[in-house]
Amino acid sequence: MSNADALGAPKPQPANGGIGIANLPNQLHKIVTKKGTNFSLMAVGESGTGKTTFINTLLTTELIEPIDDATRRKKQLDKTVDINIHKAELEEKMFSVKLNVVDTPGFGDYVDNNDCWLPVVDFIENQYEQYLRQEQQPVRKGIVDMRVHACLYFIRPNGHTLKPLDVRAMKAIGARVNLIPVIAKADTLSPAALRQFKKRVMDVIDAQNIRVYQPPVDSEDEHSTQRNKEIVAAMPFAIIGSDQEVKTEDGRRVKGRQYPWGVAEVENDQHCDFKKLRSLLIRTHMLDLISTTEEIHYDKYRTTQMKTRKFGEPKPRKADNKKFRDEEEALRKRFTEKVKLEENRFRQWEQKLIAERDRLNKDLEQEHNLVKQLESEIEAIQNSGSPNTKFFRK
Repeated sequence: MSNADALGAPKPQPANGGIGIANLPNQLHKIVTKKGTNFSLMAVGESGTGKTTFINTLLTTELIEPIDDATRRKKQLDKTVDINIHKAELEEKMFSVKLNVVDTPGFGDYVDNNDCWLPVVDFIENQYEQYLRQEQQPVRKGIVDMRVHACLYFIRPNGHTLKPLDVRAMKAIGARVNLIPVIAKADTLSPAALRQFKKRVMDVIDAQNIRVYQPPVDSEDEHSTQRNKEIVAAMPFAIIGSDQEVKTEDGRRVKGRQYPWGVAEVENDQHCDFKKLRSLLIRTHMLDLISTTEEIHYDKYRTTQMKTRKFGEPKPRKADNKKFRDEEEALRKRFTEKVKLEENRFRQWEQKLIAERDRLNKDLEQEHNLVKQLESEIEAIQNSGSPNTKFFRK
């Protein structure tokens, strides 16, 4: 008997049973299920392209309240791009997702849309910056992660191609986040026109070197690989948004839009790519969107900032921000107008003072002349009544 057997040492497990490393995925699954995850989705596009309707249809709830036409027209007078964040917590089969939906009302709604994408880019980079600052803290428990994992860029279905605004905005946004181009209101184009429009959009994206999200295609099983190929081939995704149920000719109740010629169904692959886009965002590639943001976009931002800044040093404020320039120009204009107004008031006050001074000087001169006259009369009286004066009588 060996010493190990005598001491009761544990015997090695058979090779076919293993030591339990294969249970690690189960442990990770339990940890992730308990912890949940964060997912931030941004929607960018002109007003009226159906961003709000799509988000509400995607999540099967009214997360974003639709804006009426009167409020939209009033908003357009402000000539600013707002950033609105809508938060929700989704739970399905004991797994929770803290969802952040970022809306951008006011984007591309004005005659002069130069640099209208800068508030969007600034928001994306600010979330990277806030996460970077939290990582540098001594205590990193409870880090708030608002980094944008996917940006849906809604393209107006004009039937031609991308506008210059779309090209410049998609270039700037795609360099910082997972950009997913979406053709809004696909039911306004015929199937042939939609296919041609898709081709023209992709041709411009390739020619302009616009970086868009490319989901992984290869998978362990052939079915998943084929599904991924279909998702990639459908880009840019043509969607129909509707949260209303309509009745089809065969009696089915589906979400879609009713037309005289029939029903455009939201969840019908023959009508639009809604199901493919939903699968990309939630069912099949959400983890890849999160990891791509962490390993590529955020890491690129972090590396750039670490090379140009000291540890813990705040990010310098950009001087070329259009919003700041507009505010500065407005303040300068108001200051100039106020200075001119005050100068006019000062000149009027000065003229009044000069006129009052002249009047007082004139009155003073008259009084001075009167005093001199009185002095002369007094002196004359005194001379006439003096004792040395000789009076002669007849």
